[in-house]
Amino acid sequence: MSIYLAIALGGSLGAVSRYWMASSTYQWLGLGFPYGTLVVNLLGSLAMGFLWVLLLHRFQVSEELRYGLLVGFLGSFTTFSTFALDVLHLTGGDEVLKAILYVVLSVLLCILGAWAGLMAAKQLI
Repeated sequence: MSIYLAIALGGSLGAVSRYWMASSTYQWLGLGFPYGTLVVNLLGSLAMGFLWVLLLHRFQVSEELRYGLLVGFLGSFTTFSTFALDVLHLTGGDEVLKAILYVVLSVLLCILGAWAGLMAAKQLI
């Protein structure tokens, strides 16, 4: 199996899993807070850190499986898990200020980007 096919398969499963997990969480806790997104991002970040260590340092697995799980499944389950891992890599490399800047810029610029996209779309309708 090619790496691209493994990522596509993992991505399909991750997207469906994200929808199921978020929907289930909202049914359980209600819609008054973005619980579904929070739960998905938390679980995805936990899984990214856990699997990153196991798949790279503990178990010998194929590149297809590693990319299928980390990039495909977790990448579509939540991109926040990749963001969290990036922050940990920066702080682990003693680049704490760079990590803080990355966190602040990511949050602020992504919110600004979402707002800009929303405003642009409103102009079209």
